[in-house]
Amino acid sequence: MSLKSANKVDTNRVELEVEVDAAAFEEAVNKAYKKNIRRMNIPGFRKGKAPRHLVEKLYGESVFYEEAVNALYPTALNEAVEASGYEYVEDKIDLDVTSVGKDGLQFKATITVKPEVQIEDYKGLKAEKKVTPVTDEDVNAEVEKLRDRNSRLVTVEDRPAKEGDTVVFDFDGSVDGEPFDGGKAENYTLELGSHQFIPGFEEQIVGKKTDEEFDVNVTFPEDYHAEELKGKAAVFHCKLHEIKEKELPEADDEFAKDASEFDTLDELKADMKKKLEDRREKEAEEAFETKLIDQLVEKLQGEIPEAMFENRINQDVREFDYRLQSQGLNLDLYLQYTGMDMDGFRAGFREQAEKKVKLRLALEKIAELEDFPVSDEELDEEYKNIAEQYKMDVEKIKGLIREKDLKKDLAVGKAMELVKDTAAGEGKKSKK
Repeated sequence: MSLKSANKVDTNRVELEVEVDAAAFEEAVNKAYKKNIRRMNIPGFRKGKAPRHLVEKLYGESVFYEEAVNALYPTALNEAVEASGYEYVEDKIDLDVTSVGKDGLQFKATITVKPEVQIEDYKGLKAEKKVTPVTDEDVNAEVEKLRDRNSRLVTVEDRPAKEGDTVVFDFDGSVDGEPFDGGKAENYTLELGSHQFIPGFEEQIVGKKTDEEFDVNVTFPEDYHAEELKGKAAVFHCKLHEIKEKELPEADDEFAKDASEFDTLDELKADMKKKLEDRREKEAEEAFETKLIDQLVEKLQGEIPEAMFENRINQDVREFDYRLQSQGLNLDLYLQYTGMDMDGFRAGFREQAEKKVKLRLALEKIAELEDFPVSDEELDEEYKNIAEQYKMDVEKIKGLIREKDLKKDLAVGKAMELVKDTAAGEGKKSKK
C-alpha cells in the first residue's frame, strides 16, 4: 500500500488517495478465488476443482475483484491514515474506487479527522482548593450513624407512637366508600417519618396508642402512579398493634469492639476522622479539578466534528448498558421502565460528552505544546498497572494497547498535572 496524496476537502474532512500494488491485489484476488471456488459449480469439473483462469473466462475477469477490494480496503485505509499524519475519527467514509485490475487497486477515501485546535493561557488558571476541616462534631455524627446501624427495636407500651418509631398496624382504605386495589394490609411494618406512604398518612399515626383504632384521611397526589386514584380523597381505617423504638448501644469501648475492628472508642474515632479527612480531601481535589476543567474547555478554540460528540455519547451509552447488565437489566428494559425513548436518553449524555471531548482535545494540545517526554520506565509501569487492574498478563495488555496510544495518555496526564500545579491558589487549603 502507498499513500499518493492527502488533501483537506473541508473542515475536518480529508481525501486520501491510496494505491495497492499489483502483487498485493493479485494475492487478494487469489484468496477470494480459493474461498469461493468451493461453492461454484463449473461444468466438467468436480465442485471446487475448476482452475481460476477458467472461472474468470466463464464469469469475467473481475468476478473476484469486489471481494478482493473489500478484503484489502480496511488495512490499506488504516495504513494510509497512519502515513498521512492525520488522526481518524470514526464517521462516514466516502469511498471511490478509481482503478482496479491486474495493475492493482487505487481508491479515494474521504474521512473525518481530529480537528486542529488551539489553546492559550492554560497556566495560572484561577481555582482554589477548599478542604473543609473535620471537627469533633463531624466525628460524633459518624459515631451516631454507626450506633443507629447497630440499634435494635424494642416494643414500648407505656406511650403513644412518635416520629422515628416503627409501628405494626392494619389498614383498610376506601375512596367514596369503595375499596381499591392495594389499599388493604394486615400487620404492616412502617417507620414513622420515612415518607413511604402518601403525604400526611404517617403524621396521623403519631400520637396513637397500642390497640387503638382510628381513621386516617388523606388525598392522593395528582402525580400518583395509579390513574384512577390521582387527586382522590381517601379514608384508611387503621388498628395499631405494636409500637417499637430504637434502642441504641452505648458509645463506649465495648461498642467499638462489637461494631468495628478497634478495641477502644478513641481508636474508632481516630479512624473515622482519618477517613473523613481523606474523603474531604478527595472531594476538594475533584471540585478543584472541575473548576480547572471548565476553564480549559472554555479556552479551547477549534471546530470540532459532530462525530466526536456522537462517538463519545455512544461510548457512554454502552458503559451505562454494561452497568445495567451487571444488575440483571438491559437498556431496553430501562427505557421501558422510565418511559424514555432512545433520542431522549442519548440527549441526557450530550453535555458531559461535549465536555469530555473538549477536555481531551485541550489536554492533547497542551501536551503537544509542552512536548512532555514519556520514558520507557513510565510506559512499563503503566502497562503493569493496567495489567494488575484487569488481572491480565502484561504482554497481553501490550498487544491490546499500542505504545503510541499509551504514551499519549501519559502525556495527557502530565498536561493535567501542569495545569493543576500552575493554577493560582493550588495547594492553599482554605477553611470554610
